Amino acid sequence: MSAEPAAAPPRLQVLAYTDYKSPYAFVASAPIQALALSHPVDIVWRPYTLRIAEYLGSVEDRSAHNWRRVRYAYMDARRLANRQGLILKGPRRIYHGELASLGMLFAQREGFFPAYHDSTFARFWRHDLDIDDLGAMREHLRALGGDPDAFERYATGEGAREHQALIADAEARGVFGVPTLIFQDEMFWGGDRLDLLRQAIEQALLARAPRGSRGG
Repeated sequence: MSAEPAAAPPRLQVLAYTDYKSPYAFVASAPIQALALSHPVDIVWRPYTLRIAEYLGSVEDRSAHNWRRVRYAYMDARRLANRQGLILKGPRRIYHGELASLGMLFAQREGFFPAYHDSTFARFWRHDLDIDDLGAMREHLRALGGDPDAFERYATGEGAREHQALIADAEARGVFGVPTLIFQDEMFWGGDRLDLLRQAIEQALLARAPRGSRGG
């Protein structure tokens, strides 16, 4: 009897942590998605809802130094958005963003995540969606084919618990900001680290290749 062929190894995965209110997460979204087109990897999107007061201090307590950082961050992100043909307007206020993260988890569960992900980013940064307003989020999900009542039940029950568990897991992995990508327990923070991530993926693929196909 001939031996059965060996089972194919599981597909490589990249965990991608994002937050819809982060300008850098917005401009990194399409390049991250492109990884799954150029390499045989699965992108597993997870929310990491930033607590802005922890990240940059409360508005009342921000120093002149922190305000310079904030102004530069939006200028820099807008420059990157312009290169992709994206609209990125400065936010009207400080947003919490948990409802948008819960919408991500709900859309993943209900099977319309790609449309939700792109639309939520685009609408928020055009000032076309208040991600902290439950009514606005209900209508947003309805327009994408989701059940707004099911979303509200999810957001106030099971989803809230799932979201907190994912945040705790992210922080246990070392996540502190977005976009953060984790590949084989190695962390890459920021869209400008995507080249390093590609190299890590390619090295992992090479290590998996049959010995005779590696060349050299």
